[in-house]
Amino acid sequence: MDLGLGIVLVVVGGVMEGLFSLPVTRTPRWQWENTWGAGSLMALLLVPWPVALLTVPELRGVYADVGLAGLAVPLLFGLGWGLGGIFWGKAIAAVGVALGVSLLMGLITIFGSPVLLAIREPDKLREPGGLVLVAAVVVMIAGVVVCAWAGRLRQRELEGSAAGGTNVPLALGLLFCLVSGVLSALVNFGFVFGKPIAEAAVGHGASAAAKANAIWALVFTGNFLVNAGYAFWLMARRRTLGLLVKEGGIRYWAWAVFMGVTWPLGIVLFGIGSDRMGTFGPYVAFPMMLVVAVLFGNLAGVLTGEWRGTSWRTRATMIAGVAVLLLAFGVFGWSSRLLGG
Repeated sequence: MDLGLGIVLVVVGGVMEGLFSLPVTRTPRWQWENTWGAGSLMALLLVPWPVALLTVPELRGVYADVGLAGLAVPLLFGLGWGLGGIFWGKAIAAVGVALGVSLLMGLITIFGSPVLLAIREPDKLREPGGLVLVAAVVVMIAGVVVCAWAGRLRQRELEGSAAGGTNVPLALGLLFCLVSGVLSALVNFGFVFGKPIAEAAVGHGASAAAKANAIWALVFTGNFLVNAGYAFWLMARRRTLGLLVKEGGIRYWAWAVFMGVTWPLGIVLFGIGSDRMGTFGPYVAFPMMLVVAVLFGNLAGVLTGEWRGTSWRTRATMIAGVAVLLLAFGVFGWSSRLLGG
């Protein structure tokens, strides 16, 4: 167990997860489906399988040892994770950014950390480390709510109206949030339930740092196939497929490559870091990564001028939310030390 190095790797992974969607705001001549589809395609082609093939010896033998049933588990969780991303967009459109982000991040954290721990190690949840983990989740959700409220204030000030939403009934929007929150947490389920694949990889000579790459190749395949498939379906339906060639050129595709590398690589680093944090690392590292992703997502907004022209009250609200998230990060670190290896 190397808690310090593990946390550093999780932080770097969280930074990547917080910034990977930046291309959506940097490719104005593409529609959302163009950027998301190209980025998802790059994410599928550039990272999971090349990394797995280069770092896991005898990958085919690893998968043969596990069998089809063992391989189907992380793949199905990856498919669920991908569907969660689609419902994320529907949820935000239905209930608005402020309420949507609060509910979604809270649900992903709850289902991807304490609920997963309760399924795998129910006794641990009643021990001091488990109780502190639950407390950290509560603090994190509070921080996300404050940040989301700051986002709502910002949108009101800059657009002169309340945060969006559509004509979708609120009850249906809340259902979208629930579905997305549960499904999006499945990325961590794929990692935890895919441990037999990692153990088989070690048996074939994979290092401790590389063993999880055999899991991620399957989880990412499920996720990125769903996202790329949905985005290209939208392009065909909206007749925007031609924009990939006609608009943006090399610079836009460079942003797609940026998205395609940072999105999966952030998760890979999370996996390595959580392994360094001990047996119960995944349950703590996952919400820690989400905290960092929220922090750097907001930092990216500041650096790109999204908060320019807002009042001091709005900026102070965001600063307060960031402070609460930093507190949550510290409490997660404490829970990791109590849970031990």
